[in-house]
Amino acid sequence: MATAIERADKPLAAAVPKKKKKWQSYAFMFILPSFLIYTLFVIVPTVGSIYLSFTSWDGISEDVRYIGFANFVEIWHSPRVHNALKNTLLMTVSLVVLENIAAIALAILVDKVRWFRNLFRSIFYFPTLLSGIVMGFVWAMILNYNFGVFNQILDSVGLGSWMVDWLGNPKYAMISIILSTVWKGAGYYMIIYLAGLQGIPAELNEAASIDGANGWQQFRHITFPLLAGSMTVCMVLSMISALKIFDQIAVMTDGGPGFDTETLTYIIYKVGFGELRQGFGTALAMVLFLIIMIITVIQVKFLRKREVQM
Repeated sequence: MATAIERADKPLAAAVPKKKKKWQSYAFMFILPSFLIYTLFVIVPTVGSIYLSFTSWDGISEDVRYIGFANFVEIWHSPRVHNALKNTLLMTVSLVVLENIAAIALAILVDKVRWFRNLFRSIFYFPTLLSGIVMGFVWAMILNYNFGVFNQILDSVGLGSWMVDWLGNPKYAMISIILSTVWKGAGYYMIIYLAGLQGIPAELNEAASIDGANGWQQFRHITFPLLAGSMTVCMVLSMISALKIFDQIAVMTDGGPGFDTETLTYIIYKVGFGELRQGFGTALAMVLFLIIMIITVIQVKFLRKREVQM
């Protein structure tokens, strides 16, 4: 009896691996086109960039001369790169903090509103749909010293003495870029925080309210800890985005006045395409990649520790 059952089971057992193998071959056929495109446009250029970072290539000629670590030594000693790194870190810290604060505030506001909730969501999210170039042009016109809307309003209400060259003054150029970028990006992170808020059980806040907790205490001890998962995602995304910021600077200040708003991504562009030093620009891009990777790993490891499991 047992022998007959074992013989009957053998064809089924043999058929399962064949079916699985056939499915895997179909899956590979679907994956192959995307893998080839990814290899062609990501992996191959990345490997090529690593090699170019050790050369003095100008980006045009066929002369690709190997110079070893000379580019990286120059990066280490370059005051211009040090200034760009300082500007990048300052902008990154400011954007990560301000974008997440604004996003949490907008998410709570939209979550609490009863009327026209979807309208408010759309209004706050709309700036995210604009490209960095378009947003930069809009804010460059708003902040223009001569005909900008902001200065015109100040002049019309009798505060002409407060008119400032927002993009041409070293004191305000960086602030102008940061605030305009917050205006553009906060709506995106608001959606993520809003999803996190809607995943928090209402019973927790109701119980806290019954126990006498006010709104701030409920946010501090219930809402904020339970938003840790959303905060991890938003802070990592905003940090990576801030470290790579380029469009707004290119349109609004061109890295000026002087070098006061020049960041690592912008100096990579200026050196590589403006000064025809592709080798040095590629080496700087490799340094930026390492900075982003290291900061991301540290940030995720730190933020994961404070996440609360529901």
